[in-house]
Amino acid sequence: MSKLKTHSGSKKRFRVTGGRLVKAGAAGRRHGLRKRPQKMKRESRGVMILFKTDGDNILKHFLRNA
Repeated sequence: MSKLKTHSGSKKRFRVTGGRLVKAGAAGRRHGLRKRPQKMKRESRGVMILFKTDGDNILKHFLRNA
């Protein structure tokens, strides 16, 4: 049987921490920022840690070899 491959798009969007948590960039920062509240723009800078269950799903289905 062939080896399972890591999803290439996920390699570019997620990073795994040492404690097996998943870091990701915030959504909604590409365009249309004028209509967004300043609080949302400020809090979505940088990266965020995903919830445990979301991170587990990313690791199980997309980042199999991480």
